[in-house]
Amino acid sequence: MKRGGRRDFLAAAGLSSAALMMAAHGAEAQSLPYVPPLKPKHKIRFGVCGISHDHIHGMIGAVRSGGGELAVAWGAEPDKLALFRERYPDVKIARDQEDVIADPSIQLVLSSHIANERAAIGMRAMRAGKDFLSDKPGITSLDDLALVRAAIAETKRIFAIMYSERLEVRSAVHAGELVKQGAIGKVIQTINIAPHQVIQKGGLAGGGAARPDWFWNESQYGGILCDISSHQVDQFLFYTGSTSAEIVAAQVANIRHPDHPHFQDFGEMMLRGDKGFGYVRLDWFTPDGLGTWGDGRLFILGTDGYIEARKYIDAGAGKRGDMLLVVDGKSARRIGCANGPLPFGTQFVADIVNRTHTAQDQAQCLLAAELSIRAQRMATKVGVKE
Repeated sequence: MKRGGRRDFLAAAGLSSAALMMAAHGAEAQSLPYVPPLKPKHKIRFGVCGISHDHIHGMIGAVRSGGGELAVAWGAEPDKLALFRERYPDVKIARDQEDVIADPSIQLVLSSHIANERAAIGMRAMRAGKDFLSDKPGITSLDDLALVRAAIAETKRIFAIMYSERLEVRSAVHAGELVKQGAIGKVIQTINIAPHQVIQKGGLAGGGAARPDWFWNESQYGGILCDISSHQVDQFLFYTGSTSAEIVAAQVANIRHPDHPHFQDFGEMMLRGDKGFGYVRLDWFTPDGLGTWGDGRLFILGTDGYIEARKYIDAGAGKRGDMLLVVDGKSARRIGCANGPLPFGTQFVADIVNRTHTAQDQAQCLLAAELSIRAQRMATKVGVKE
């Protein structure tokens, strides 16, 4: 075939630019087959106590997919509550938090209220006989962490945190399956790059409008490492299988937002676990030209190969995300994961009914929160010269 002919043939066959790139370099492209979502085996009623962050809509969607019925909701912000009423017109709007927490008909409470107030809401819900699912960060201080652990021991209820960058991303879910199968040998290290966008210009990450006052205040949102990196620390623990870990180094900076002195727009940390190592970089510098809120990348290094997850976009190769690059001893291949499953909602509802921890390990959930808080506390505050 003449030069350029193979590329022209593949393009004529309707392959994407991403597939063309892989074909040009001799790598195999494939996609996960579509599998209809599992029909939920259980039904529960749940309520929402706090809608300060728009992540609440993804949380609601996950629980509904697992068999949950949203019965009642409370929100403090009039503008968000008005939009909430439009989105869920059949849901009862509560007068205050207690109307949700004390409702005897619900088994689960969700919250994306102001970050440093979520743990207290969760503990009140647990002592009222409910399980609890928080937006991240679910906990912003070591004192609250100790109280949450005590409340779990006392009530035997679930305190879950929605680490959506693993639990609700199809490529991250499939990466976990490949790791479990031993596709890249023993995992040695994870690297997470997690850029974000302050005013979201694409995608559905919850920041499409001006950010509220609490977003800029470290005492309320927890700081960049406590807040965003809880996602990445969860992934480090999950993929390496570490059950204990320490922060090796951490630093934060406020480079572009001097008008918000209690905000950080850059952070990074190194972690050492009993079964592997981790590195995390976070920032609020996503440019508008990307087309979505952040080019989140996950790299998983194994003894026999590696995996890269391009979660939200394959930059320069179209706007489609949920893509894995897998390299092992036999091949280099690209796996499209858009058809992959998202089992969290079904598993979590089943956990509530069966009193199990299949969707999220309770100890791992809280260890991710603890390490994120400790990294924030020990982080060196740095800057760069003009």
